Amino acid sequence: MDKYIAIFKISFAQEFVYKLNFLMWRLRNVMQVFLVFFLWDAIFSDPRSSVFGYNRSTILTYVFGLIIVRSVVLSARSVDVAGEVSRGDLSNYLIKPISYFKYWLTRDLSSKTLNLLFAVFEASVLMVILKPPFYLQTHFVQLLLFALAIFIAILLFFLLMFLFSLFPLWYPEQAWGASFLLFIFVDFLGGGIFPLDVLPANIQSVLYLTPFPYLMFSPLQIYLGKFATPLAVERVLLGSLWVAILVFVVGKVWKLGLKVYRSEGR
Repeated sequence: MDKYIAIFKISFAQEFVYKLNFLMWRLRNVMQVFLVFFLWDAIFSDPRSSVFGYNRSTILTYVFGLIIVRSVVLSARSVDVAGEVSRGDLSNYLIKPISYFKYWLTRDLSSKTLNLLFAVFEASVLMVILKPPFYLQTHFVQLLLFALAIFIAILLFFLLMFLFSLFPLWYPEQAWGASFLLFIFVDFLGGGIFPLDVLPANIQSVLYLTPFPYLMFSPLQIYLGKFATPLAVERVLLGSLWVAILVFVVGKVWKLGLKVYRSEGR
């Protein structure tokens, strides 16, 4: 445990080494929220209007909630796994008494901690500037399920990122393509651009068979009370099922990949 605490501290400090990269990531998130905020603010210019089951306070709470949820779920140092594999740096870890999975999960948690601190500050500043109406969830069970859904989303995204990052074990020259594709899927299918319940019901049913809605959309729906408690529990269980599936798949792909790993560059 001590070695992973040390990794957490070192990774946290390393976040400040590439200050420009970190600031650009935070700026990207803020600008994206600005664009989505003004879009929905225009649609709900009449406070009494209701569209897709949302009113002005719930849709703008969804938009601001994305700042927090993105910072916790989508910030990840494990995006560098693909580069390490393609360069052959993975070999340095295979000979050390450390779990490669736990190493990167620890680094991810350090990145999420720092991004969460900045996200809370950014959301507070934007709320002062934009003064949006805000929906405050006070139901304890819903808040507990929301926290569980966020925890599951963190594990889901880590496993998805790790799985896509193992692609260079077979094709080292394609280190970043798979991870980039994952971010596109996550943003669109995870509810990062618009709430998924604006889509037709049959498309929503198909999407819920994938892990993507459980990353951002489902946790925010639970917070907003859009899911009744039984349905919220069902969503949390389905997200947990996807975690179990991905743990199995990542383990299998990892073992198969190590058999063909050529340690190129080392």
